[in-house]
Amino acid sequence: MAELKNLNVALLGFGNVGRALGELLLRKAGTLRDEYGLVVRVVGISTGRHGHAINPAGIPVKAALEAVRSGQPLTPLHHGAPVADTAGFLAATSADLLFETSPTSITDGQPSLSYITAALTKGMHVVTANKGPVAFALRTLRMLAEQKGVGFMHEATVMGGAPVMSLVRESMPAATIRRVRGIFNSTTNYILSSMEQDNVTFEQALHAAQEIGIAETDPTLDIDGWDSAVKTAIVANVFMGASLTPQDVNPVGIRDLALETVQQRAGEGKRIRLICEAVRQPDGTVRASVAPQALPQSDALAQIVGRNNVIDFETDTLHRITLIEHSAGPDTTAYGMFADMLNILRGRHHTAVH
Repeated sequence: MAELKNLNVALLGFGNVGRALGELLLRKAGTLRDEYGLVVRVVGISTGRHGHAINPAGIPVKAALEAVRSGQPLTPLHHGAPVADTAGFLAATSADLLFETSPTSITDGQPSLSYITAALTKGMHVVTANKGPVAFALRTLRMLAEQKGVGFMHEATVMGGAPVMSLVRESMPAATIRRVRGIFNSTTNYILSSMEQDNVTFEQALHAAQEIGIAETDPTLDIDGWDSAVKTAIVANVFMGASLTPQDVNPVGIRDLALETVQQRAGEGKRIRLICEAVRQPDGTVRASVAPQALPQSDALAQIVGRNNVIDFETDTLHRITLIEHSAGPDTTAYGMFADMLNILRGRHHTAVH
């Protein structure tokens, strides 16, 4: 058997996705060792509420998971000089690759953008699930990663673990993408499906989504369309070479959608969905939008219900390709980051999507 390779990783953010990623690394340790000759060692974990832990010899991930779930700090797992903040954590960690899932703003991508920039500048590979930095600074971050000879990948920013980025990067070389349509937000799709199928009001459907953990306590970004707008900007920029921000998308959400409207459209054989769209114009520019649309049942996107998401590509070669992600959640998002890690190690980050 060939000599095993060691990869030191750090996790910046240890919320639902970060913890799911930690569990996935534990569960797949045997597969990584036996099939990839790889030993992944977590040497740093940074959180906003539970402090920071660094140990070049490796942090026991199970102990970190138990500490955070029980509300305990991570500091007992730390070795070395105290770490005061995230900047200090990034400066002190010996990781080869950073998994970045810290909270971020969709207005400018900060502070996540600064963290990713610092990690790349230090010569670390970066895998992020954060949408803001990719929407606002894709080209800048790609150029920095290239200059430093490291990978910057972001599969998990659109449709979680579904291989959206890698599908285009690996399987659609030289194809011109003319149009992308999709449903990118599980919360709004669940609400719209509930209003149609269960005959409940928007407020009742939202409350149900919060009860089962799909919707945040403050669901503004979802129901006003901003989460979808960020993802639409990413799609337009990554796949179509645009330079759009979420503000350019100018989304229309579903907050004011009445049950009567949903039921009326259902009686007409149509389903209302929050549709994300990016279209290449004749002059080469890209127009993007997010808005509720009443779709005929013959439209593939009308069949997407509950927590499922979908993306539909129209190209000059394969004509149409549709990818559906079922029951998206933290575990699927974690897998998108896990796959990015392996693709960086396989050199796939050197192949640009656009």
